[in-house]
Amino acid sequence: MSGKLYIVPTPIGNLEDITFRAVRILKEVDLILAEDTRTTSVLLHHYDISKKMYSHNLNNEHKTVDRLIGQLSVGEKIALVSDAGTPAISDPGFLLVRACIQNNIAVETLPGAVAFIPALINSGLPNDRFCFEGFLPHKKGRQKKLKQLVDEQRTMVFYESPHRLIKALEQFIEYFGENRQVSVSRELTKVFEETKRGSLSEVLSYFNEKKVKGEIVIVLDGKS
Repeated sequence: MSGKLYIVPTPIGNLEDITFRAVRILKEVDLILAEDTRTTSVLLHHYDISKKMYSHNLNNEHKTVDRLIGQLSVGEKIALVSDAGTPAISDPGFLLVRACIQNNIAVETLPGAVAFIPALINSGLPNDRFCFEGFLPHKKGRQKKLKQLVDEQRTMVFYESPHRLIKALEQFIEYFGENRQVSVSRELTKVFEETKRGSLSEVLSYFNEKKVKGEIVIVLDGKS
């Protein structure tokens, strides 16, 4: 009998933001695949979970898929987690899920934390229709992607690292205009959680005056 792959969301900051079901699954599986085993160890220790862990990240996921499919095919139950949030959403996971489906191995995805949902709701921008763009390309293809989004009417959601936030806001002004409304959320669910709303020029000016830390979610208003 084939095993099963569980996609298990983990807290994006506050360790209390995990479901009872997720904790139970992590205790029951044979193996946990973690983006960074050191990060996941903190969560497992907090909930008194002792399981074998292997690293599964962007650097090795192509090489490990076949071996994992072999383990699942002989009945193992495996949980995949990322450092924070839901695996496969701007994190590793897609390749393994696709391989499981191609090999008729069951995949069960648990509901749970994902950073862009609270950021989108907190933004106050229209959220009945939106497009999630994740991380923009760092260099190649970045300008092409921004040009494609110039006429997007839906609210747009981006992930960004703190050291690229200023550059991203400057480029948004270049392509969307300084008066376009934006909301920037950082450190979601953590002690220093912050959301700054306003025009692109106002928000850029605000973050130019401070040192930015933590993961960033940018929510940008669509074209009127």
